Amino acid sequence: MARSANDWRIGFFMQIIVRDNNVDQALRALKKKLQREGVYREMKLRRHYEKPSEKRARERAAAIRRARKLERKRMERDGVR
Repeated sequence: MARSANDWRIGFFMQIIVRDNNVDQALRALKKKLQREGVYREMKLRRHYEKPSEKRARERAAAIRRARKLERKRMERDGVR
């Protein structure tokens, strides 16, 4: 079986410490960590099968958005508007 780029996540456990019996605060911290790790996004993508061509198109569109955002930041930093 081929190993994927995300195999490092196998066996990776996230730990949240509950302090002073404050479960709500621990849940907020857990949600924030999951959001930062991209778990929610990955769960959403894996709900249904995605054809390889659709995956390529989605990744290409994301790359274009990242490049445009980076260019906007560069232009703003350089003072060009």
